[in-house]
Amino acid sequence: MEIRLFGTVNDSIVDGPGLRYTIFTQGCLHHCPGCHNPQSHPLDGGYLEDCDKILAEIFNNPLLDGITLSGGEPMLQIEPLKYICQEVKKHHLNIVIYSGYTYEQIISDQNKLSLLKLGDMLVDGLYVEEKRSLALLYRGSSNQRLINIQESLKQGKVIEYIIDEYGEIEI
Repeated sequence: MEIRLFGTVNDSIVDGPGLRYTIFTQGCLHHCPGCHNPQSHPLDGGYLEDCDKILAEIFNNPLLDGITLSGGEPMLQIEPLKYICQEVKKHHLNIVIYSGYTYEQIISDQNKLSLLKLGDMLVDGLYVEEKRSLALLYRGSSNQRLINIQESLKQGKVIEYIIDEYGEIEI
């Protein structure tokens, strides 16, 4: 199975907690003004990569805490990302998903929900340039939320992670 990528980062410490392998998907329909990755917007841009090659890179690094799905918009490439996430879960790595869609929009779409269910943390919402802050943990603008996916699904409401006075996530 192949996925269209903007790129990957083998050892990120800014795309979620711990050491992460970040997958930047190609294609985004949101076109947020001030987007950090505007080159990732064209649906036919980037390059095709074999999902098993990505998994080999992930499993080749025993220091990883998890993977991050970013973009572009990951919700536009659900099937290859579900395959990757299902394999990653077998190795007990956590999964962070960035999406311009809100949690509420995602859970109302069964296809998007099928990918969300595999994740641990969701950074949701469009990037809003007027709400930009460099002080936000893992987010670009203050409207975006850090959501505990599994607790939110279990409780039937959005459960956000709490950030302590040191800028760390309280679990």
